Amino acid sequence: MKIEFLEVAQAELDEAFSWYENQQENLGVQFLTEFDAAIRRIAAFPKSYVMLGSDIRRCLIKRFPYGVLYGIDADRIIIIAVAHLHRKPNYWVGRLGVLSR
Repeated sequence: MKIEFLEVAQAELDEAFSWYENQQENLGVQFLTEFDAAIRRIAAFPKSYVMLGSDIRRCLIKRFPYGVLYGIDADRIIIIAVAHLHRKPNYWVGRLGVLSR
């Protein structure tokens, strides 16, 4: 399956990387490594993660308090958020319209 990112999800990923890298050298790289592992798990087993709504699933990123929220639309996986798990729950709900296009 093809994996696509909403621009806002990519911005969240970039922001998280920058924050961790500013906290400690190489911590941002470690975050990206764990994020990449989560994306690979999603690509391999897209329907195996917990449902948060009718069309949204969440895969947790190991070692970091983030989850990858995504939807499956025919032959593609759409990453709608790279969400910090302790901030603003459900802020991403307004992005769901993108899955119906």
